[in-house]
Amino acid sequence: MHTIRAFWQRLQPFHASFMIVGVFVAGFFLGNQYHISQAQSDTLPSREAEILFEPFWQVYNLIESEYLEPVESAKLVDGAIQGMIEVLGDEFSGYMNPEVYPLMNADLSGSVEGIGALVETDETTGEIRIASVLEGSPAEAAGIQDGDVFVAVNGEDVTGMTQMELVTKVRGRAGSVVNLTMRRGDELVEFEVTRARIDVPNIEYKVLDGNIGYVKMRDFSADARVKLDAALDALDVNNLAGLVFDIRGNPGGLLSSAIDIASAFIKDGTILIEDFGNGEERTFEANGTYIGVSVPLVVLVDEDSASASELVAGALQDRDRAQIIGEITFGKGTVQTWRELVNGGGVRLTIARWLTPNGNWIHKQGVTPDIIVEWTPESRNDPNDPQLRAALDYLTQLQTSVSQ
Repeated sequence: MHTIRAFWQRLQPFHASFMIVGVFVAGFFLGNQYHISQAQSDTLPSREAEILFEPFWQVYNLIESEYLEPVESAKLVDGAIQGMIEVLGDEFSGYMNPEVYPLMNADLSGSVEGIGALVETDETTGEIRIASVLEGSPAEAAGIQDGDVFVAVNGEDVTGMTQMELVTKVRGRAGSVVNLTMRRGDELVEFEVTRARIDVPNIEYKVLDGNIGYVKMRDFSADARVKLDAALDALDVNNLAGLVFDIRGNPGGLLSSAIDIASAFIKDGTILIEDFGNGEERTFEANGTYIGVSVPLVVLVDEDSASASELVAGALQDRDRAQIIGEITFGKGTVQTWRELVNGGGVRLTIARWLTPNGNWIHKQGVTPDIIVEWTPESRNDPNDPQLRAALDYLTQLQTSVSQ
């Protein structure tokens, strides 16, 4: 998983990997998510496949009948599927076992069941700790604090676990209880936390000096456009001097959400082009939900703005709708589809490239801002933000030049 660096703040020097133990953004999957049980034809091998898989079944049967220790058959199948995906050599394709797949499906719905805490991994020690506790969350009610380190979940040692492994232990049905052992300084602290359904905060908005609106979006979840519209309405956007749309650290999300967000600012015409491996192309146009933002627009991006963030930035840049300010973006220009498997797991598979309206493929190159402003924060709460300052200066100067 690539670094996710934003939960209202930028954490570049920490190179931490984040998730909310109540929401998890797993890498950068731009594409149509299909929650589809496999059709009968998908589960039946062709005659050619039957022959090719004879060595697989031979090994499987040998392990079942002769291996020294007992092995869960499901683990053998999981390993085989994982191996097939890894052979593709594609970092954006992946297998999610039956424990992980339901969590991934819930992550971009806008609300999830968990304790409501953002966590990060200390890359020096490998420990997973609390980065931020959501206001009003079960974690806050239980007394969990920023910086607490996970030691055990329901009595099981979680030292050395990955975040994905940890999240499957911590999250669970709303109303159920999870017992956490955390280290705070040199002491171990026990918590009994009643899980709840968490409405995940995705949008932050406010009016800055100079009557300039500011909207920050964390990811492209299913309800992102609804929340964006509400924020712009609350700001009374067209009575402002300008608008800053901050998608720094935004790892992406749903293709449909990205098109919705871009369409808020683009009245008509091309948003992106999908290029499939068989030569087929599909053009996505603005979907007619333009809301008439007439004030000048700046989009803030950085090297952790990825996938759907790049789609929106690229579309607004190509269509001359916004000034892009910040750092060259991550560079993820492929589309993934999700397919549910009969075992309850799922596969994320790359199916296409996506291109900006001008036909540019930004994969491994990123979107280059119109104004490049680099920034490495000195601390998690570093008040200095030269990228935001550059956006405000640009909009202020634009306003001055218009009024003269």
